[in-house]
Amino acid sequence: MAGEKKYITAEELKKHSKAGDLWISIQGKVYDVSDWARDHPGGDIALLNLAGQDVTDAFIAFHPSTAWQILSKFSTGFYLKDFQVSEVSKDYRRLSSEFSKLGLFEKKGHVVMYSLMSIAIMLSVVFYGVLKSDSVWVHVGCAVLLGLLWINGAYVGHDSGHYQALPTRGFNKFTQFIVGNCLTGISIAWWKWQHNAHHISCNSLDYDPDLQHIPVFAVSTRFFTSLTSRFYGRKLTFDPLARFFVSYQHITFYPVMIVARINLYVQTFLLLLSKRPIPDRALNVVGICVFWTWFPLLISFLPTWNERVLFVLASFTATSVQHIQFCLNHFSADVYVGPPSGNDWFEKQTGGSLDISCSTWMDWFFGGLQFQLEHHLFPRLPRCQLRKISPLVQDLCKKHNLPYRSLTFWEANVSTLRTLRTAAVQARYSVDPMSNNMLWEAVNTHG
Repeated sequence: MAGEKKYITAEELKKHSKAGDLWISIQGKVYDVSDWARDHPGGDIALLNLAGQDVTDAFIAFHPSTAWQILSKFSTGFYLKDFQVSEVSKDYRRLSSEFSKLGLFEKKGHVVMYSLMSIAIMLSVVFYGVLKSDSVWVHVGCAVLLGLLWINGAYVGHDSGHYQALPTRGFNKFTQFIVGNCLTGISIAWWKWQHNAHHISCNSLDYDPDLQHIPVFAVSTRFFTSLTSRFYGRKLTFDPLARFFVSYQHITFYPVMIVARINLYVQTFLLLLSKRPIPDRALNVVGICVFWTWFPLLISFLPTWNERVLFVLASFTATSVQHIQFCLNHFSADVYVGPPSGNDWFEKQTGGSLDISCSTWMDWFFGGLQFQLEHHLFPRLPRCQLRKISPLVQDLCKKHNLPYRSLTFWEANVSTLRTLRTAAVQARYSVDPMSNNMLWEAVNTHG
């Protein structure tokens, strides 16, 4: 009969879950995005991680209303026979719809413009202080200011990467290029590739790259089985070297955070030099070259090598506060092994994230990411709206008996160190770390 709907089951949909044969379902309607994956603005990883599933919640979270208009060209004509929506998802979608009707996704405030102005002022002061002063203390102060500049630049890049932070797509892209590649030396292409995978697979030990820090850190004893990273496509080998580092990770955490920026530089170069298809590769390379021109040149104006080393360490130390914050948001939250599931997307975000409670005057310092759970649930929501919606998210979590964890900065540090120490002790004293893992995990209730 003409116009009669065709149906497939969820099990049949799962068969189309690999590159070149990639189907998804949105609100029960099945789409073939096999060819679209390589052109997807959010990268192919996000699609591959949720392939063969209903992805309605994730689609709502990451896409504006205009994205619904292009779905029809990917339609297979099939519908899910056993399509169901949980009560949690119904409430989440209802809340997202209410935010949209209120225009919260469009009300961006002037945070980005103020941030760009402050970055320009700080950069001017840094250059003036280094070039015009002979004082060591002035130079150290400039280094700290540069670190704060990098922090603010990262937040602006983060904002513009998640939503249209500026009036046009061109301005948005230009801002990412300037604050990301040129000012911080970190490729916005690398950030999008890595960060989107993190959001989709929040706190999956083998799918979320933000937890995969072997051989230096392991937030769970499950890493002792040498898990395979689905993001990097390689085994995270827990060898004697990893055992040694992990055994002292609660002690080395802060020192490592001071030099963590070096790893971001390395990751940027590895991606840009790889054979992966990278959007705007040439533009990203140009931006990185700009950074590695002005930054070493600025340092060269310092009078001695001792001051140059001190300047770099001081700037890295200031920026390490941001790296620490990123770890606090997830390291001590719930973890799991395996791919993310579209059916419990909301639950995984609440379980894998925790907030940092702070006064409103500190919002600029945390860049909105102290409301990590709110951001993960509504990544397109401008940071100026996150504090406003927090009570609604708390109510939703309470209604469905889901965790909503909000700790002070001090408490979050203590919780993170406790998680690291738990795994460290197990790595240090157990000949076979996995032999007692089930008991160990049960006692420590992490994961």
